[in-house]
Amino acid sequence: MGRIRVLVVDDHRIFAESLAAALAAEPDVDVSAAGSGPAAQRCLDRAAVDNRRYDVLLVDADLGSGPRPAVTLAAVPSLSGGERRPAAEPRDPVLDGLALVERVRSDYPGTRTVVLAERDDPVRAARALQAGASGWVAKDCSLSRLLAVVRGVLRDETHLPPALLTGVLRELTAARRHRTESEQLVESLTPREQEVLRCMVAGLGRKAVAERLFLSPHTVRTHMQNVLGKLGVHSTLAAVALARRAGVGPVELVPSAGDVVERRGQLS
Repeated sequence: MGRIRVLVVDDHRIFAESLAAALAAEPDVDVSAAGSGPAAQRCLDRAAVDNRRYDVLLVDADLGSGPRPAVTLAAVPSLSGGERRPAAEPRDPVLDGLALVERVRSDYPGTRTVVLAERDDPVRAARALQAGASGWVAKDCSLSRLLAVVRGVLRDETHLPPALLTGVLRELTAARRHRTESEQLVESLTPREQEVLRCMVAGLGRKAVAERLFLSPHTVRTHMQNVLGKLGVHSTLAAVALARRAGVGPVELVPSAGDVVERRGQLS
């Protein structure tokens, strides 16, 4: 398989660096550590520019949630009984673990992500898999177990603790059912109402929707009320959430004449 490039992402620096040191002792592993989601993004971007992309990211499930009680990893003796503390680097804008997993799937599809968690949680594990993670591993697992997961996800395997399998499958099944129900509700809308819904997903207000669809604000208001009623929700936010579950994307926003648009490196 060759050398494996791993990036450990955890906002508790001692834990991240100690785990990275333990993994680096393996003869076929090159490893780095990042103390926040934005720091990890910078590492990924630099690695892509240098054509040395990471193979696996080990991402803290609670990344970006702030200081938490100390945890240990059996594979890292230096952490036993030791207190974890937040990274000393300046705080970046929050990019939490799940958002980072989604971004990696979108921007670096060849990179696998494994979520490291302090506790088993089938709901969060299912969400991580939906976001694009290839595994969910307890932070108190052994180093040999963690390495087996790292090598396994590179063979396109999905790794979950046995105790989580039933709960995760239940959550994924429920999510698929909700998606199907949401799709049926969206299909009940008229073509015009679906246009209005896509504008709502794009964040357009009533006036902007009216201008885009060449309708009066009163007509748009009626369409929006019909959309909410048919979807069985009571707010625009809830309608947008349901639309996204059904796979409805935003309407494409066309810049106005006063906007500056960059095309192929030129401003127009």
